[in-house]
Amino acid sequence: MTSYRQHRGKYPEELRERAVRMVLDHEGEYGSQWEAICSVAEKLGPKAETVRLWVRRAEADLGRRPGPTTEQLAELKRLKRENAELRRANDILKAAAHFFGAELDRPQKR
Repeated sequence: MTSYRQHRGKYPEELRERAVRMVLDHEGEYGSQWEAICSVAEKLGPKAETVRLWVRRAEADLGRRPGPTTEQLAELKRLKRENAELRRANDILKAAAHFFGAELDRPQKR
């Protein structure tokens, strides 16, 4: 359950981990997972929807729920950032090539 720790937010990692662990460990004691989430949220302080999102992320990371894992999301974010940087660099190189190409086409003064 450690891979969802990468999320940063208003709540400390320890609180998120504890909330997820409490929901997953005690959901069988409630009529539904949502009831367990509401109970844990009431005890620990964050809103129930916040706890639900933490639980969903942890379930995906554990393979209990379909969807990308935290590591996959982080890699996707990194690749998108890298792609944007490469596009910017490519645009700069194209502009430079166009500029210098135009310079070569001009008649030289001697």
